[in-house]
Amino acid sequence: MELLREILDPNFLFRNSLLVSVMIGALAPLFGVFLVMRRMVFLGVALPHISATGIALALSLHVWLGYYDGGHGSNERLLALMGSIVFTGAALIILALLERRDRGAAEGRIGAAYVMASAASILLLAKCPQAERGWLSLFKGEILAVSDKDVILGASSFFALTTILLVFRKELLLVSYDRALAIVLRKNVAFWDIALYTLIGLSVSISVFIAGPLITFGFMLIPPQIAQLFSRSMRQLGIIAFSVGGIGAFAGFYAAIHWDLPIGPVNVAVLGVAYL
Repeated sequence: MELLREILDPNFLFRNSLLVSVMIGALAPLFGVFLVMRRMVFLGVALPHISATGIALALSLHVWLGYYDGGHGSNERLLALMGSIVFTGAALIILALLERRDRGAAEGRIGAAYVMASAASILLLAKCPQAERGWLSLFKGEILAVSDKDVILGASSFFALTTILLVFRKELLLVSYDRALAIVLRKNVAFWDIALYTLIGLSVSISVFIAGPLITFGFMLIPPQIAQLFSRSMRQLGIIAFSVGGIGAFAGFYAAIHWDLPIGPVNVAVLGVAYL
């Protein structure tokens, strides 16, 4: 109980880390629901690693150009965020274009993208020891050192993205759940597909930039799959996924602080136990 009171204290040392964990834990599943609904779970695994590759490339370029100062300056942070967004957006565009051509299995393309992104991240950081030392905690899911700017960035971004998701949820659900009916009702399926992928891509980019790929795809995929076991409607699916993610994030944070373990892996482990 003493640790719980300490965590809930407004002056708690790792308050920002707790806020970010619960925020991503509660809101990322709302976007992951659409990946699960579309049977594109593997895309939810691949995108965070592709986003991380963008961060690794951006920081490596900064090192090679001679401007790196340890990964904590405003220029490095902005460059890393842009690398995350650009790589995620480019991956989604390429995968969507290949899907429209209907050549090869979509799962194979996503799997190839995942493997190549993971290998590229490791190779880029291996060639840049400075960037590797400064950002290794991000890829391990260790998010104890979260700045106020990151909290504000995450909160404002997720507020905007979640608001758009909720406002246009009927159209997004229709094209995701019953594309044939959407076509009959003369909905612009291509437009809503692009809109959904944009929302998912931005949410992934922001999450990876702040908390790393492990936490991102853990919360984006596991809570919706848990919610599927109990929900009987889309509303219930979203509410349960939101609740499981938020509660799991807090429980994982508590366990990580209690046992002095990395927050990201503990969060995912807690979700895995809940799923079982």
